[in-house]
Amino acid sequence: MLSVDPDQAVTWLATLPVEALHGIGPRQAEALADYGIHSIGLLAAIPPATVQRLLGGRAGRLAADRARGIDPRPVVPRALPAPATIHTTFPQHTLDGAGVRAALLDCVVRLALLLRQRGQAARALTLTLTFAGGSTWTKTRLIEPSHHDDDLRTLAYRLIDAAGLQRGRLTGLVLKGEDLLDADHVAEQISLDDAREARLVAEAAVDRVRDKPCRARSAAAWSVCLLRPVAIRSKPSMANSFASS
Repeated sequence: MLSVDPDQAVTWLATLPVEALHGIGPRQAEALADYGIHSIGLLAAIPPATVQRLLGGRAGRLAADRARGIDPRPVVPRALPAPATIHTTFPQHTLDGAGVRAALLDCVVRLALLLRQRGQAARALTLTLTFAGGSTWTKTRLIEPSHHDDDLRTLAYRLIDAAGLQRGRLTGLVLKGEDLLDADHVAEQISLDDAREARLVAEAAVDRVRDKPCRARSAAAWSVCLLRPVAIRSKPSMANSFASS
């Protein structure tokens, strides 16, 4: 939110193009441009009666007032959207712990992306597990406000571990980011963790390319390499095996 002192409103508006003024559409802007009026400052310098002749009675009066910083309309705060929610269902009842964690990771990446696209951060994370037969398990934990894969993954894994899954057959899970706030209000703390900082840089790069035409991989496949580096060892060749024997 940008705050402008009332006595500075006219100066601040003056350099903006007339199209930036609320109520001035393309046709009104074109009509003003025909008379060389391209900025709000020029519009404010014209007598209101002249503006009314150019734009019409009511529209001209409102435009003349607003160009001078006069707008009696109350400021109405914009409500944040409802909690961000990601659902996953399993085609079959599953006992596979690795499969459940993979599905949870996919939900984490999708949820984090949704929050970043909405310009929000979550201060709480809720995991709901649905079992065969219809029973559910739900747990919520608070976090430092975040919309990063790294932070949400860590907490999501703590939540799934808290469920203590033994032989429960899962049919689906829901991951929900709650207690949302505008991401611009979140203070980014300086981290001394170089690996984390590198992952955040990579996350931003992935966001920039994620919406390219090729979407062959899932959301988790885009980001799993950022979350946990894996050491890959190549198998010795047949020639090396003979050489060492």
